[in-house]
Amino acid sequence: MMFPLARNILRSLKIRSIQQVRARQSHRKHSPDFHDKYGNALLVSGTTFCVVAWIFTTTQIGIKWNLSPVGRVTPKEWNDK
Repeated sequence: MMFPLARNILRSLKIRSIQQVRARQSHRKHSPDFHDKYGNALLVSGTTFCVVAWIFTTTQIGIKWNLSPVGRVTPKEWNDK
């Protein structure tokens, strides 16, 4: 009962699949837009900025990163009082 109803509702919504959209877009003349012109440059510059910011943060601002104390900590003498 619900399956035919849901199928009819989905058909009436005029939802196009990704394949249909890509096929339709490939038939028209494509003029470059902002993303075509500058997309890769923005991705590269954003990635570079984030990497440099994290390198600076991890190396220059003096955060104690709570590294493993193995080999640096010696146990105290036990008191049996």
